Amino acid sequence: MQFKDVIGQEAVKQKLQAVVASNRISQAYLFSGDKGVGKLALAISFAQYIMCTDKKSGDSCGHCPSCKKYAKLEHPDCHFVLPVVKKGSSTMITDNVVNHFRERVLQSPYLDLTDWWNLIGDGKKEGMIYKEESENIARKIYLKPYESDYKVMIIWHPELMNLTCANKILKTLEEPPEKTVFLLVTDDTSNIIDTIYSRTQKLVVPNLAEETIVSSLVNKYKISKDDALTHARTSSGSWLRASRLVEVSELTETNFEQFVFLMRTCWARKVLDLISWSKEISSYGRERQKSFLEYAVKMVRESFMNNLNDESLVFASKREKEFMQRFSPFINEDNLIFIYSELNRAYADVIRNGNPKLIFLDLSLKLVKVIRP
Repeated sequence: MQFKDVIGQEAVKQKLQAVVASNRISQAYLFSGDKGVGKLALAISFAQYIMCTDKKSGDSCGHCPSCKKYAKLEHPDCHFVLPVVKKGSSTMITDNVVNHFRERVLQSPYLDLTDWWNLIGDGKKEGMIYKEESENIARKIYLKPYESDYKVMIIWHPELMNLTCANKILKTLEEPPEKTVFLLVTDDTSNIIDTIYSRTQKLVVPNLAEETIVSSLVNKYKISKDDALTHARTSSGSWLRASRLVEVSELTETNFEQFVFLMRTCWARKVLDLISWSKEISSYGRERQKSFLEYAVKMVRESFMNNLNDESLVFASKREKEFMQRFSPFINEDNLIFIYSELNRAYADVIRNGNPKLIFLDLSLKLVKVIRP
């Protein structure tokens, strides 16, 4: 993967190119930012650029032996560390699932954990980077490079390392072999242990500019500029969200339908139906539950903005806007902050592995009181 394949992010690309040009490559970098803004794509492009033997115009050449192997994500000196899902009593490691990862990233490097859990499991069970992985990491890092002067290890979602694994990796980060580079890619820096966080060079990958997403959507999907603009505004700077909106993903559709059902049922005060709804959504995986709550926060925000009668402030699809015309009057100054707080509280409780049936039932009953007081 070359820098030219990464959507936007020119400032970050220039920083990475300058690091290689000045021969000041650090031992560990942390790529952080919102979902779907290109962190993983940048990390892979950076790794390829480091190992390219015929760099040209601030990018890897794409045709040297190293680049040809990167085109398949099979360079022997580039290793991946991925969160995995336990199956029965056996603990999985990256080697068990890396081929699935390669195949998915070659389709598009813009993916999130929801995609990953669905790819390697049933989407309901989530995983971690377990202590067994640390032994695998140490073995690979201390091997002599096969073809390149450098070895690169890309750790996707290091915040999911359990404490034992993180502590074992810490020693390797402190004293890595010569010309070894760790590239950590995360959506959530707050859950990375401080000792690892402090030993990395920070690269904050910003959200994409609206015009960048619009032009990319038009070029890839051949949609109208107006439709692309609607999706770009709704995506809040994330290419992943924008592309999902164009593709009308099942997850987006499910979130919309669940939100509409919840709000209508709360308005009608049908408590038995809310109990059934809570049981249904609790059967989803945790990432799906978090995705719904993120979507609900977004819909509440857009509904409130819709009351201001300024079209430029509302970032929603046509179908969402149609629902908002009827729903937005029930979102106002009196209940907005309360609804926001309760949605965010539920999100935090889901992250902490709270009982989802209780979390969502409690949320829905509280919403009943304020949607139709």
